Amino acid sequence: MSEKLWIFDTTLRDGEQVPGCQLNAQEKIVVAKALEDLGVDIIEAGFPISSPGDFNSVVEISKAVSNPIICALSRAVEKDIEVAAAALKYAKKGRIHTGIGVSPYHIQYKLRSTPEEIIERGVRAVKFAKRFVEDVEFYAEDAGRAELPFLAKIIEQAIKAGATVVNIPDTTGYCLPEQYGAIIRFLKENVSNIDKAIISTHCHNDLGMATANTISGIQNGARQAELTINGIGERAGNTSLEEVVMAIKCHQSIPVYTDIKTEKIYGTSRLISKLMNMPVQPNKAIVGRNAFAHSSGIHQDGVLKHRENYEIIDPKEVGVHESSIVLTARSGRAALKHHLDALGVELEGEALREVYEDFLNLADTKRDIGPKDLLSLVGKYIDESSFVELVNVSYQSNGEIKANVTLKIGDKTYESSSTGNGPVDAVLKAIEKVVKPHYVLEEFLIQAITAGSDDVAKVHMRLMQGDRPYYGFSSNSDIVLASAQAFVDALNKIPVKDKATIE
Repeated sequence: MSEKLWIFDTTLRDGEQVPGCQLNAQEKIVVAKALEDLGVDIIEAGFPISSPGDFNSVVEISKAVSNPIICALSRAVEKDIEVAAAALKYAKKGRIHTGIGVSPYHIQYKLRSTPEEIIERGVRAVKFAKRFVEDVEFYAEDAGRAELPFLAKIIEQAIKAGATVVNIPDTTGYCLPEQYGAIIRFLKENVSNIDKAIISTHCHNDLGMATANTISGIQNGARQAELTINGIGERAGNTSLEEVVMAIKCHQSIPVYTDIKTEKIYGTSRLISKLMNMPVQPNKAIVGRNAFAHSSGIHQDGVLKHRENYEIIDPKEVGVHESSIVLTARSGRAALKHHLDALGVELEGEALREVYEDFLNLADTKRDIGPKDLLSLVGKYIDESSFVELVNVSYQSNGEIKANVTLKIGDKTYESSSTGNGPVDAVLKAIEKVVKPHYVLEEFLIQAITAGSDDVAKVHMRLMQGDRPYYGFSSNSDIVLASAQAFVDALNKIPVKDKATIE
């Protein structure tokens, strides 16, 4: 019978330690509520002693959410623990997370101490924390490189002192899966009172092993996993929540279950990425832009015939509307027909074969094939009247920023102008005055792809129409022009039947 795996989310503590990812208190509350909706069991809300902002965030998150346990981090220092307890004053269910380094590296070089003194300090910290809360988690920092007999001894003493959870971090991401699993198994077999506490994993991704190590820990008896959304965290990051949860869901041989509402994973991922200004790599497992995208003709044909030929997860399970069939030079006839059908063009037999030959020639010279390209191949089959061409863009600042655009839609030309908070905002608003799309601009990323003052910028946009994403791409040394081109590229990927009205 499966046991519950407690999901401990440290996005707002370990994840927020990434340079440039800091959030203010209001943003942290938004994230905490999203994590509550997702179904996490414990939210590590911050490290209260580290700054007034972190202290206040733990206070406000404690007020804002009801279901998850709110956890505050501390070192094995009485002042840290007192401040953590004060920050948890309003928590419906509070936990203090305290601990100390246990590897020879930490004992000798970081703490300049002895094993005996480390045990004494760890026990004293747990006992002190128990004065304030019943739920105390003890972390054995750098347990992945600790000497196992010593690790077992300090864990046994921490539980004896009152720890309800014992955290076994692979702090440096050093372990291989079999090594990390063996550590958990050793503790299960050699700590006499281990049944009185929950063993927790906390793995880092320095060698790309975080998810594998976490799963190995769970298979060997851990029943809490410390994770972050998108795997963000120190250095190479922490274990990804979405990867662990979906691995468990895919493999019934892993003897645990979680309370995560998996259909909310993708939306939570996008929220974290946006608020923390940290793009998700396109090939990121579960939540990356290409996680459910197929460009190989063999794969596309297989997916279109039966999704499970090449997908072990139904995209809808994680909140993605559907798989993406991306047109490239490797795409097959089935993929081309799939896209033509979406445009309302039904081709069969010889007509489809001829268009496919022309498509392959075009795909060899063009990286991204969009609806406008397809229409140029099958122009006699469809009316192009609702596709947008960007003719000209200009903008100026005279006290206020104003943009002018010229668009061609079918055989008609439109001119529009608008003001905005900046030139990009003004240009997009001017385009919207002509094309009134029913969409939400969910993601807007700018990346420099060359160096120097004349950088070429690559712009990526994602428009959401209902629950369907449409992507636009462009690159140009003029960021404003690149943004406008990417916006129009995304608009032109919305199927003709779903187009908004045009004035």
